[in-house]
Amino acid sequence: MNRDYPLERVRNFGVIAHIDAGKTTTSERILYYTGMIHKIGEVHEGETTTDWMEQERERGITITAAAITCFWNPSYMPKADLSKKVRFNIIDTPGHIDFTVEVKRSLRVLDGAVVVFDGVAGVEPQSETNWRYADEANVPRLCFINKMDRMGASFEHSFKSILERLNKNAVRFQIPIGNEANHVGVVDLLKMKAFYFDGEKGINVIEKEIPAELLEDAKKYRAEMIEKVVETDDVAMQNFLDGKEISIDEFKIVARKAVIANKIFPVFTGSALKNVGVQLVLDAVVDYLPSPLDMPAIKGIDPNTGGEVFRHADDSEPFSALAFKLQNDPFVGALTFFRVYSGSIEAGTYIYNSSTGKRERLGRIVRLQADKREEVKKVFAGEIAAAVGLKDALTSHTFCDEQDPIILEVIKFMEPVVSLRIEPKTKADQEKMGMALKKLGNEDPTFRITSNGETGETIISGMGELHLEIMVDRMKREFGVEANVGEPQVAYRETIMNTAEAEHKYIKQTGGKGQYGHVRLTLKPMEPLIEGEKIPKNVKRYDDFEFINSIKGGVIPNEFIPAVEKGVREALDRGIVAGFKMVNVSCELTFGSYHDVDSSEIAYKIAASQAFQDAAKRAKPVILEPIMKLEVVAPEKYMGDVNGSIASKRGQVEGSEPRGQAIAIHAKVPLSEMFGYTTQLRSMTSGQGSAMMEFDHYEVVPANVEKTIVEKRK
Repeated sequence: MNRDYPLERVRNFGVIAHIDAGKTTTSERILYYTGMIHKIGEVHEGETTTDWMEQERERGITITAAAITCFWNPSYMPKADLSKKVRFNIIDTPGHIDFTVEVKRSLRVLDGAVVVFDGVAGVEPQSETNWRYADEANVPRLCFINKMDRMGASFEHSFKSILERLNKNAVRFQIPIGNEANHVGVVDLLKMKAFYFDGEKGINVIEKEIPAELLEDAKKYRAEMIEKVVETDDVAMQNFLDGKEISIDEFKIVARKAVIANKIFPVFTGSALKNVGVQLVLDAVVDYLPSPLDMPAIKGIDPNTGGEVFRHADDSEPFSALAFKLQNDPFVGALTFFRVYSGSIEAGTYIYNSSTGKRERLGRIVRLQADKREEVKKVFAGEIAAAVGLKDALTSHTFCDEQDPIILEVIKFMEPVVSLRIEPKTKADQEKMGMALKKLGNEDPTFRITSNGETGETIISGMGELHLEIMVDRMKREFGVEANVGEPQVAYRETIMNTAEAEHKYIKQTGGKGQYGHVRLTLKPMEPLIEGEKIPKNVKRYDDFEFINSIKGGVIPNEFIPAVEKGVREALDRGIVAGFKMVNVSCELTFGSYHDVDSSEIAYKIAASQAFQDAAKRAKPVILEPIMKLEVVAPEKYMGDVNGSIASKRGQVEGSEPRGQAIAIHAKVPLSEMFGYTTQLRSMTSGQGSAMMEFDHYEVVPANVEKTIVEKRK
């Protein structure tokens, strides 16, 4: 069975933005114009297609990334010419910071992105975070300045904020016709034409001459656009300097190359809600965003040799795919979303998971139209699909050809910063709760479940209060489990500030065989890795811990070294000051001894754990607290109160800027002081203030605060 669609006419892209910039509204328009839906659902009416979870519809926010397949015939093509139709695999991602994991994992498997901005606010905190994730994943982007119909909308203000806060290589490809209530269309600077949108939901794209009052601006910005684009290509630049006019087709080829290389970021505009401009953004996706063929080969590791291997977007290469999301589907059970990078896979065959070394039968493959399913027999390189019923697959696992194995780079996720105690309301719910939490934890790598060994309590951790609230709500709705929850707790950490050494001998003699383990450890703060620095063979480096084996001459036999590391790891979980997990510690095993008969793994594990604790006590242990990046937007008259409230919470104001009719204040504040702040802010600003918070870094807590934390733990 061969591919039903040429790869050069496939676009895998995401719609990303700050919360409330209009992503889901834009996605609904895309579905409507591509013929996937016949009625546009609105977020404010709770009827959207991509926001299909009950909680999403109730709250008017996107929680999970939804994957949609649809087809687009560019609006400048004759309608009969279906040979130019392009397949879109689109992911509509959440904007709320608590669900940022969805954006990060989606960008990992997409080839391009449309970044949506609010025409009033311009660049907002989550826009910056998403842009940073896209930079990390090297994803080409188009910008869409949306909501030009809103009171206070300004294309120039929003465009300037992109240049200043995101990238100076953003380039206007359009300008709006009218602002606020007078926003009626857009000027295409390449074609030098005005476009209006007429008929049911703006489905007809009407081309006219540019209004006289905008002609001078359009000429000026067109010259700017052409200059910015030809700068990226030597031949085009030479032709431009020689005074040769660049044709529209030539311009598109040069611009496309520049977009794919992340040298420029075209900026479009309109209003998704008022049906202005969305079709032209879809045309731009076809013209400028890459197909899987334009992307460099994906790099991975051969699990057998440890060497680097590459896979190209080619059906004839060995199969490789990355699982990027798990979802519990009420109708078909567990869905594992995966992106195929090379080769192909057929339903009913076996799939090899190189991350676990296990084979599983791939029963069914479905392609998603949001909450509807289209069953497919086979998927090929460059496609995104979902497998039904895989038992052992998790996010970031690699599927591949067993004869040609590869492990693709793992998606790295942030550590959770907020925790709460949770217990089932009835005994009958006990087992159901365990199952529900396990399934939710598999779906979302930033949602963690741990149990307190001493008290037997279950602790859930996540990215914020809303994140945990949604998870508890999902447990109730999807799994029928009622639970009692405690107050939100901060995920403190501990670390050391100095270097210290300790030695411990664990000797136990009780008739028969005894126990003997002896180690000497040196602890010091872990140094960040310099780019390009090679890690020595005797060093095992993890995200927040480093283990160095400096044993010479076999004074401790090699088979006991893993037991020493295990003992150290267990000790890291119980910090010295208040029992919080320890991070950023470098532990060197420098000396020890062994006994021919009595030495055992358990003895070395206990000796290492004890030596670690002794050394940590002498290495100036401290508590670390999460510091959040806070943005508060409120009318100017409340600025004094807002600044005062931030100062009272041990916060540092770092600056402010006008945001439409209001002021945006940027600050860094400890998370422990911020529970319930939104409610406080509302009453302080008569309901006119809003706050956005995201994790920034960990910092040592002041001595007086440390004392309070330790007393509370007791």
